[in-house]
Amino acid sequence: MTEARRPRLDLEKALAELEGIVAELESGDLPLEKALRQFERGVKLSRECQASLKDAEQRVQVLVESGLKDLDAPAPEASEPAEDDEQDDADA
Repeated sequence: MTEARRPRLDLEKALAELEGIVAELESGDLPLEKALRQFERGVKLSRECQASLKDAEQRVQVLVESGLKDLDAPAPEASEPAEDDEQDDADA
């Protein structure tokens, strides 16, 4: 599956699953084959989480950079009120 078509990772769920896997592995109670499968799943989840965080970081960077460009632009000067506006104010 391509990057563009990969389903969006639910980071919180993935991290919770990864924490569960780590706890299982640290307990030392798993048979070797299951421990290896869990380790492989943990590595996969870790890589997916890292990719998701990197993507989020890049999105934030783009937003920050575009925001800073807007701040660097000179502020539009207040335009003089039109003569009609001044006349309306005098009539009030």
